[in-house]
Amino acid sequence: MNQLEQLKKFTRVVADTGDFVQLKAYAPEDATTNPTLILKAAQKPEYQPLVEQALREGKKNGRPLDEVMRLLLVLFGIEILKIVPGRVSTETSARAAFDAEALVAEGRWFIKQYAKAGIPRERVLVKLATTWEGIQAARVLEKEGIHCNMTLLFSMAQAVGAAEAGAKLISPFVGRILDWYKKTNKREYAPAEDPGVQSVREIYAYYKTFGHATEVMGASFRSKGEALELAGCDLLTISPELLGEMTRSAEPVPRKLSPDAGKNPKLKRLAVDEKAFRWMLNENAMATEKLAEGIRTFAADAVKLEEYLAGKQR
Repeated sequence: MNQLEQLKKFTRVVADTGDFVQLKAYAPEDATTNPTLILKAAQKPEYQPLVEQALREGKKNGRPLDEVMRLLLVLFGIEILKIVPGRVSTETSARAAFDAEALVAEGRWFIKQYAKAGIPRERVLVKLATTWEGIQAARVLEKEGIHCNMTLLFSMAQAVGAAEAGAKLISPFVGRILDWYKKTNKREYAPAEDPGVQSVREIYAYYKTFGHATEVMGASFRSKGEALELAGCDLLTISPELLGEMTRSAEPVPRKLSPDAGKNPKLKRLAVDEKAFRWMLNENAMATEKLAEGIRTFAADAVKLEEYLAGKQR
């Protein structure tokens, strides 16, 4: 078996793309999207029918441009769910990252649009930036049976807060953590000592030790080696480029993480209320900087996507 086939034996593999051709090629169980990925896909000729459909529906119902963009995200999600057997993650607006009420409203809107297409809420994950407000939005949505994927997650404070809110899934950003440490410490890291990999291992151990049901999905990988160091994690969302590398190799993929082996009786449970969350995040320079940077980047790409749609309207 190639490395991807081996990995799928003990980890749920998720494709990090909005490209349908790539999804069909690697047969992942789930797929994740974000404004950056959809911006890239929407500009390709083969996806123009979806763009045109969003614009038509927006014009017909007098929807503002930001809502047309959200509708386009849903249209991509609907098509993705025709390919993958599991779930699709659809991202809320980064510009609402500090507005819990707006995030709840957007999450409900996404689920309503998917329901109109006959898609049950169990097949959709609403992606929320893991700010304190995002965590509170997840708490509300999960109680309504709307499952959440907590993204832009870089620290234990965020992970614990998300788990205590009952979030279905978290997406620790492995590669972006590595980027920060490489730039700050001016050195390279082997996959086994990668700070992003270590962060996910610590979160995974904490969840398994204290019985949190929230799933851990490593994300944002910079290399195949990074991803394979987390073989056995609940889920891994991997770019098509790295999935392709795995299919071209038959080297062994040993399991690195498992629920029972991951438990650590020496760990102490953390109490993460709002004050503790904000202080712990503030004390973690990497997490503070990467969270802010991620929100800015996704917000900027959402603006670019809106501008692209506005150009198509003319």
